[in-house]
Amino acid sequence: MVRTFLASIFISLFSFGAVPALADDWPAFRLDPAHSAWDGQGDIASPPKLLWQFDTGAVVESSPAVVDGVVYAGSFAQVLFAIDGATGEEIWKFPVGGLLRASPAVADGAVYFGADDNRFYAVDAATGATKWSFDLGPGGEQSSPAVIDDVVYFGAFDQFFYALNAGTGTVRWKFRSGGGVLASPAVVDGIVYISSIGGILYAIDTKTGTRIWQMRARGGIFSSPAVADGMVVVGSDDGNIYARDALTGEKRWTFPTRREVFSSPSIIDGTVYIGAHTGFVYALDAASGTERWKTQINGPVFSSPAVTDEHIYIGSSDGHLYALRRNDGTIAWRFEAGDRVWTSPSVVGGRIYFGSHTGFVYALAPQ
Repeated sequence: MVRTFLASIFISLFSFGAVPALADDWPAFRLDPAHSAWDGQGDIASPPKLLWQFDTGAVVESSPAVVDGVVYAGSFAQVLFAIDGATGEEIWKFPVGGLLRASPAVADGAVYFGADDNRFYAVDAATGATKWSFDLGPGGEQSSPAVIDDVVYFGAFDQFFYALNAGTGTVRWKFRSGGGVLASPAVVDGIVYISSIGGILYAIDTKTGTRIWQMRARGGIFSSPAVADGMVVVGSDDGNIYARDALTGEKRWTFPTRREVFSSPSIIDGTVYIGAHTGFVYALDAASGTERWKTQINGPVFSSPAVTDEHIYIGSSDGHLYALRRNDGTIAWRFEAGDRVWTSPSVVGGRIYFGSHTGFVYALAPQ
């Protein structure tokens, strides 16, 4: 039985700015409803060994979900794969009619994901059998879903945000945005935070689908928001990182990178970690937005960081996965994947799972 996605526990922790619990699973993009991407058990201090690599047959931009020892990831081969986390052997595969870019979410025995065939799917996590599917408008779906309290939240390129019943796929509500949606929703304390390539970050009531507030950037927003310490942080195509009050939308701070920010932030222990097209990974003071350190990793950073006690793991367009030390940003090690690493790593049980444009999903473990 797949573990239940314990949303209520995560939400209560994030409401008070606490560090979340250690991750036994990594059930969704950025781990949890607040997008913390935190696992205190995952430190690998020295260069890791390659435990296995799985060939999907095409580019992998879908960040893996890992639940009960099974790795779920999509591929441009138009397939969602379930892979044994210990051996790298295929368990099942589910073909779709378009590219699979978004990351899946796993909850209550089902895997939820959308594809560029203008459909959103729920399949059985154990067998890959279809539970239901939902028709979207033109443009496909590239927003990784959040599943909370039997509701699936996601956005699509048809310019709508959706809330569907997780068991049946019926519509609870939908909200028209100011553009297509690549970002994934954060859901905390009854509010969905989600952004669009129209350049607007929205705060939406989870029950009614009505807008609470919105913030307009000067460029599109591909970055997915993170929520902690009473604020929401997101990057923008306009080269800025924005921090706003989670309840009111009032400005906390803005940090300029001077290049696009597609990477999604993690907010841990009063620090914001995020990458940018500058090739830098930044650590910013969460209260003030001032820079604590920045580290160049040699290529535009589309990947989003996973954070542990001692390290940050993040991919680069230079074809490597990097481990940076949290205290000063220095490079502890890097792993060569052979092509761009745009996925965000998932850290479970001391192992790191990620994909790259080589078409492989990788599992790394301590030496």
